[in-house]
Amino acid sequence: MTLVDTSVWIDFFKGSDLPHVARLERLIDEEDTIALCGINLTEILQGIDDDLVHRRVHSQLRELVLVPLSESTFVAAADIYRTLRRVGVTIRKTNDCIIAAAAMESGCSLLHNDRDFSVMAKLIPLEELALN
Repeated sequence: MTLVDTSVWIDFFKGSDLPHVARLERLIDEEDTIALCGINLTEILQGIDDDLVHRRVHSQLRELVLVPLSESTFVAAADIYRTLRRVGVTIRKTNDCIIAAAAMESGCSLLHNDRDFSVMAKLIPLEELALN
């Protein structure tokens, strides 16, 4: 199962010709299990101004697996942040720590286009999905 980050969905819905979008398109074509978490859902939908597009995108995203966020997810996210700070790395957004924790807890690899996740994956057991 692959958790797809907001950074990929935004480019996907814009129709961008980028490697992470191509990888998502392959996952869709191959009918792989695609997941997101509530934070991704919120981030995606809050950026859509047009009501018709908002309803269409929401309908499409409802077909995906929604990984749960529990108390343990939030504690794990705090631990990720603290672990990285100890080695001098500051993650720019708390949401990214929560998304990483959700991916790790649910056994998902993470497809993203966000440098903070790449840094995390070098220091914690976050599995990034290869773009090739």
